[in-house]
Amino acid sequence: MNLTTNQSSEFAIYDSGMLSDYVTALAWSPGGEILAATSAAGEVVLWNDGNAIELQSGGGKSVDCVAFSADGKFLAVGGQDGQVKIWREQELIATLENAPAWVDKLAWNHTSNLLAFSLGRYVQVWDADLGEIVVTLNFDNSSVLGIDWRSDGQYLAISGYQGVKIWESQNWDEEPYFLSMPTVSVAMGWSPDSKYLASGNMDRSVTVLDWSNPDPWIMRGFPGKIRQLAWSEATTELGAPILASSSVEGIVVWEKLEDESLGWEARVLTNHMDVINAIAFAPHSFLLASAGADGLLCLWSEAAQVSQILTGATAGFSTLAWHSQGKFLAAGGEQGELIIWAKEI
Repeated sequence: MNLTTNQSSEFAIYDSGMLSDYVTALAWSPGGEILAATSAAGEVVLWNDGNAIELQSGGGKSVDCVAFSADGKFLAVGGQDGQVKIWREQELIATLENAPAWVDKLAWNHTSNLLAFSLGRYVQVWDADLGEIVVTLNFDNSSVLGIDWRSDGQYLAISGYQGVKIWESQNWDEEPYFLSMPTVSVAMGWSPDSKYLASGNMDRSVTVLDWSNPDPWIMRGFPGKIRQLAWSEATTELGAPILASSSVEGIVVWEKLEDESLGWEARVLTNHMDVINAIAFAPHSFLLASAGADGLLCLWSEAAQVSQILTGATAGFSTLAWHSQGKFLAAGGEQGELIIWAKEI
């Protein structure tokens, strides 16, 4: 374990507050003006430059996922009560009732106002412009564990037991592409350049599919199941993004090699002393943030070495989110702490 850092503080605390329970999810609006936070008590709170607006109070069932639409007009949340709620500029415009299903995954299309959300073994897609469900997709193999739209909006990937199914959004009736694997896809996501799809798996492996090549790379050797994945928006000299994956308290960063047969080269990042609950790259950068149950939020310069350690969640960090321009970094704590750091100029 290496706790050395450089002397320059890249981020300084900007604001902080408290929710009444574990912070389950965070999301910045596309323009970066508003931060949405949800809690295990059912709170939905908006933070806007020091002003907190409560869209929904606590005391109910957990709200587990939150996301802004690509144009920033809509905010959606889902949770334990099976409800998907959608606000437009702080006005609740729709409540989709799905009890007893638990909605713990949702994602907006990057180019249109289509919202995909999980319902057990199914995913429904709701069109905000029409105000109606446009399709129900059957994952079939298990409960849905991951949902992600490709950045061009053309494909929707859904993951769970035995792999990832990928539907074309212009033709929902067509059979999905199936990235089959003999394990459970726990974490999944498209690269920002739309070229790669990564799956972090229960059998301690990572699968990376190049969309132009049917033969995926499979990387092994992790200490436990892959809990988190994060792609960089920035690309290397080869023109490929970097992939970070977390397992237990360790992070492995994968960099694409020129030789296709060799695939991806790994480097291991160690600093956390407990399970890592969230990882994310800063926009247009190789700066990686990792939030752990050990109460450490580590910033890794060039996804290689710790440049700063942030604290403030005594019982551990639960989640984090980067501002859309990388100016701010927000994190939630297991006791309800909500902390925002600002990049020092």
